[in-house]
Formats: sequence, structure tokens, C-alpha cells
Amino acid sequence: MADQTIVLVGALLMLVGFLLAFVALVVPSFRGNARSQGGVVIIIGPFPIVLGSNKEVARSMLALAVLLLVVLMAFFLLQSFLVSPS
Repeated sequence: MADQTIVLVGALLMLVGFLLAFVALVVPSFRGNARSQGGVVIIIGPFPIVLGSNKEVARSMLALAVLLLVVLMAFFLLQSFLVSPS
């Protein structure tokens, strides 16, 4: 039962992420002459790949990548302390 809940939560989080990305792409098109900037963080294992449209966005994405890696490390450490070896 707990496995199904985890899968459901993961699927819902992915759906929310796709919806947020869609809204982020559509909303600026209604504003008219607004300039858009963008960036992306791709995490492969412990290595972040940061891309940005300018230096300011790239720095923000780098800060986000560091924050995500710290959170992931905390989750892994917490999991290893909570799960007892069988």
C-alpha cells in the first residue's frame, strides 16, 4: 500500500511540474513585448549541468543546483539513518 502511495505522489509531482512548465511558457506570450529569459538545471548523478540565457540567470540556476544537491544529500543521509539493515 505504501509503495502505491509513493508512486502516486511521484506521478502527481511530475504532472504538476509539467503543468507549471506549460504555464511558464504560455503566460509570457500574453504580455506582449516582454523579454524572456530562461535557464535550466540538469542533474546527472552528483553533477549539475547549468544553462542560462545570460550570466544572471546562470548564477541563479547554479544556486538552485547547489540547493537541490544539498536537499538530495540530506534525503539520502536521512534515509540511511531511518532504514535499518535487514
